[in-house]
Amino acid sequence: MSEALETLSPISSPLLSIPSITARIAAELGVGPAQVDAAVALLDEGATVPFIARYRKEATQGLDDTELRTLAERLVYLRELEERRGAILASVLEQGKLTPELQREIEGAETKQRLEDLYLPYKPKRRTKAQIAREAGIAPLAEALLADPALNPQVEAERYLNADAGFADAKAVLDGARQILMERFAEDAQLIGELRAHVEEHGVVVSRVAAGKETEGAKFRDYFDYREPLLAVPSHRALALFRGRNEGMLQVTLALDSELEKEEKAEEAEKAEEAGSKAKSGMKPVAAKVPNPCEARIAAHFGIRDAGRPADAWLQETARWSWKVKMSLSLELELMGALRERAEEEAIRIFGRNLKALLLAAPAGARVTMGLDPGIRTGVKVAVVDATGKLLDTATVYPHEPRNDWRGALATLAALVEKHKVELIAIGNGTASRETDRLAGDLIKAAGSGARLAKIVVSEAGASVYSASEYAAKEFPQLDVSLRGAVSIARRLQDPLAELVKIEPKAIGVGQYQHDVAQTRLARALDAVVEDCVNAVGVDLNTASQPLLARISGLNATLAGNIVTHRDAHGAFRERRALLDVSRLGAKTFEQAAGFLRIVNGDNPLDASAVHPEAYPVVARILEDLQRDIKALIGDARALKHLDARKYTDETFGLPTVEDILKELEKPGRDPRPEFKTAAFRDGVETIADLELGMVLEGVVSNVAAFGAFVDIGVHQDGLVHVSALSDKFVKDPHAVVKAGDIVRVKVLEVDLARKRIALTMRLGDEVPARSGGKDKSPAERAPARRPGKNSAAGNSASMSPQNAMAAAFARLKR
Repeated sequence: MSEALETLSPISSPLLSIPSITARIAAELGVGPAQVDAAVALLDEGATVPFIARYRKEATQGLDDTELRTLAERLVYLRELEERRGAILASVLEQGKLTPELQREIEGAETKQRLEDLYLPYKPKRRTKAQIAREAGIAPLAEALLADPALNPQVEAERYLNADAGFADAKAVLDGARQILMERFAEDAQLIGELRAHVEEHGVVVSRVAAGKETEGAKFRDYFDYREPLLAVPSHRALALFRGRNEGMLQVTLALDSELEKEEKAEEAEKAEEAGSKAKSGMKPVAAKVPNPCEARIAAHFGIRDAGRPADAWLQETARWSWKVKMSLSLELELMGALRERAEEEAIRIFGRNLKALLLAAPAGARVTMGLDPGIRTGVKVAVVDATGKLLDTATVYPHEPRNDWRGALATLAALVEKHKVELIAIGNGTASRETDRLAGDLIKAAGSGARLAKIVVSEAGASVYSASEYAAKEFPQLDVSLRGAVSIARRLQDPLAELVKIEPKAIGVGQYQHDVAQTRLARALDAVVEDCVNAVGVDLNTASQPLLARISGLNATLAGNIVTHRDAHGAFRERRALLDVSRLGAKTFEQAAGFLRIVNGDNPLDASAVHPEAYPVVARILEDLQRDIKALIGDARALKHLDARKYTDETFGLPTVEDILKELEKPGRDPRPEFKTAAFRDGVETIADLELGMVLEGVVSNVAAFGAFVDIGVHQDGLVHVSALSDKFVKDPHAVVKAGDIVRVKVLEVDLARKRIALTMRLGDEVPARSGGKDKSPAERAPARRPGKNSAAGNSASMSPQNAMAAAFARLKR
């Protein structure tokens, strides 16, 4: 090992020239390093994000759950980065090739990609053509020609003939020298970085229909002749392109804008020449050779130029082949992979936001509810649950074809309503939903105004997944699978959060191309959303199901099951401290979970609040100071608002915690979810055929995507409100205007019966397009052909009419 290598700093401490992990995360989040240090320490100790956000505000100085989630993700990435940095340094050092300059570059790399670029020349690889040439002693020739282009390649190659190694003539020797230089060019970290930046800035995603797939791939026809700058392709279009390619319907490539422009000019010139109009149009022939900018960059980086010297042409050809053979394909794969990763991240983020809105939808509350799972030939499945969600009764009625037993169905339902004093009717929004909704309407009319009976159509997404789940089988072993679905529909009206947690998040169906993204990443992100939602609301320890308890901070499926088992064996919990009697539930778990578990009507009123047991001494000091009983103080807003929170702080509990305690005492167990409201679907509008242009309807937002929102208007097919039709003002992000579960008023703009597509607008002043020849054209038929380029506005909804913007979006509607 050289003297220089012996003076290198220890490999075990690579962070010498870049900020520490804490400092980097603090800078990215715009918070203090001390806040990040505290959060990292808590995460490393096993604390969950909900617990840290709610009960460790003093330590993190108020970092919220969103910031903590981002912090945790970056922490994992940066720790993996440091682990990889150490492995690379060790590998290069072991090879005896770690120079001080290379060490500084590796230690200064801020991304995994930069690290891999630097490591590429030293990474163990299979035996390459370049390696074979080196073994044959041809490397000096390659270096000599690059250093001195005045040398004659043919003459110099004669000196390196080696027939035994497969280099029997000058051509073979020069090919070997070229392979050596091509490998060297392709492994130059600085050059790779420059080329990557250029291709990323000037790359254009090009999509064409695969040969013979025009009919079979009709759903991808918007991408049969499509171009869009790489950095401008939004998530939904990228995922649609990748799906089309995976299904064999599209050929998707990455090209440079300069190359495409050259091709277009050549095509124009060829067409003009064929038409004999070249002279009239004033077109000039396209130059035969236009340098590829990437090839030119490679040549410039190594000082290759055409100065008329013997080796210049050979070196230029080497630079050209380096791009075509070695670098263009790898960069295309890398950048298209990065596009997919960005698209997946955006899709997962949108799914998470929609899921959060659905989970935190307003609960109807503790009311006896009848769930109706609509069906035609198989009948409507009926389940009645009590105010706590316990199953009381089931039935199956056949009001629709082929039996058409409307009267018998009404009689059965009326008897159930009377027997169990039903207050709400939850109707699944699947097949025969509107017909069943009409049945419920007749039932309410027959019950009379004194019955206080109401009907609501609810999303049944995921109900069939729950019905066939292991948990449902354990809960209702003797119940038919279809009837379990009716139970789920009833319960999700009472409390959407408590019921939907029983279903795998991605099965709830509020995502965008959810089956095209990395399922592990999707599951991890959605699990975090569910965890945050459940802990934000809190759960009743004595009524919560095992799946709901499993989402509480610090708990898992096993511990949740142990809690339910203990509850079944010993009766309802009377105080939070009794949790410590549950098998395998220790002090650390209790610390994480207790604040999010509620005990209503227990021995200690504080156990029904979000006040953590560790903070009960603070409440005791308040009670002693006021000379009040806890039951008398809870809910006394006047007395609590006059308290000075700073008076009750100490070394353990700071001002944020005391302020939270006072708020909780004022409104104990407050639910962050909104007030329960329902949409009223218009009578007589039950199928897509009943819709008329210009009709204004009320509906429920069922899903929000990057390009707009889908709205359930009660016709078995959601309509699309394109982002350009959400508001009279420019809307960049649809989530800023609507969220899943919102009740909105919309106007029908277009109806495509053949393709079952509905275009809606929330801009109720929008004019309805005139009919053509007495027959409405579909949005796609009316839309101009899209071939977005760098000057195209196709990707900017603000520059398009709502009708044309929707036409572009309809192709992305996921069935």
